[in-house]
Amino acid sequence: MAGARQATGAADREIVISRVIDAPRELVFEVFTEVRHLSRWWGPEGFSTTTRSFEFRVGAVWDFVMHGPDGTDYSEWITWTEIVPPERIALLHGESRDDPNAFESVLTFEPDGRATRIVMHTVFPTKELRDDAVEKYHAIEGGQQTLSNLAAYVAEIVLKGAEG
Repeated sequence: MAGARQATGAADREIVISRVIDAPRELVFEVFTEVRHLSRWWGPEGFSTTTRSFEFRVGAVWDFVMHGPDGTDYSEWITWTEIVPPERIALLHGESRDDPNAFESVLTFEPDGRATRIVMHTVFPTKELRDDAVEKYHAIEGGQQTLSNLAAYVAEIVLKGAEG
């Protein structure tokens, strides 16, 4: 039913993406919080990531470059604003430390039987920035691809654990 959702509060500035990952919540949370894992799956299809610095604690940062399939480099900066293992991570994501266009994301990790439902809830400072992210940078498709990469990476870890 198109238009059924009221544009109240942040609704016109947000993107919500979710996916069920066939692995325990603790494992899914771990691959989101350790750079040795993040560098293996982070980003949409065809992208790779080079980490400049990484520390996972509230107030610390992940400073990295995403390399696009066309050779374009994108400087990225994430500051962790809340960490509740293994349930929730909140962050501020921009191109640099003081990026006025940085957006906030909250990731929740919910048990779903023996699997985990991850929900990525992102709120942009303005509707225009949200629309720009969707139209110019394909943020929805990119987010879905990123969670797909996460699911594939976690499946590899689960398979190796079952074999070993």
